[in-house]
Amino acid sequence: MADEIKYEYKTMQAVRGTDGLVIAKMQKDGWELVEQAQGLLRTTLNFRRPKRPLPRLLIGTAVGGLVILAIVIGVAAALEDEGEDKDAANKPTAATTSAEPSATSAPTAARSAATEVITPQNNPEFAALLKTQDSCDNANLNFAAKYVGKTVAFDGSIVHMAPHGAYDTRYDFLLGPGDEGPSTGIGPAFKYEDVNILDLQLTGRNTPAAVRTGDKFRFVAEVGEFNAKQCLFILNPVSTEIR
Repeated sequence: MADEIKYEYKTMQAVRGTDGLVIAKMQKDGWELVEQAQGLLRTTLNFRRPKRPLPRLLIGTAVGGLVILAIVIGVAAALEDEGEDKDAANKPTAATTSAEPSATSAPTAARSAATEVITPQNNPEFAALLKTQDSCDNANLNFAAKYVGKTVAFDGSIVHMAPHGAYDTRYDFLLGPGDEGPSTGIGPAFKYEDVNILDLQLTGRNTPAAVRTGDKFRFVAEVGEFNAKQCLFILNPVSTEIR
């Protein structure tokens, strides 16, 4: 039917107890909540909103562009067939081609790996988050919801550490951006929960056997959940480089 409404869909996950904030934010952007599933730690929220119709002018332009593109492809194919026989004699054999190293594959892979890590230098949202004055700010929840499972890297220090429960070798770490240790006054209250020293994956020169409050590192971690009740931003350690 011509008047049938077409929807686009989006699924979000929120820490239990903060789903109301996520729903309000999505509804402000025009999304409608269609399903809500409560999990043990997270709530899965399914949204939809009507797709915006394409303007008539753009539709006409797109059709015209497709016609022109088809003509160009046909001409290019004809020229390619015509020149195929001429180039056959100069074409390298399969063995020669496979022996030649690719000049772009390695740099491309390196660039792809580099863009997967979020830093204050390549992500303005993360840069702003590290400078927030309130560890309970909604920016924490928004960032966690958007980038959960992604990897971040930042220069920071250990604000506080304590044994996890009754363990002697497992700890809860409170981390902050910058070099101030216990005096850190900006940014999220990042937390490593229930980890031992090996879990930190310490790297760099003169790797210590133990760490303490105030030590400065380059933290690389996976984004976890934001606990809005405790204002704690959970991270999972990937590597910890001594600075």
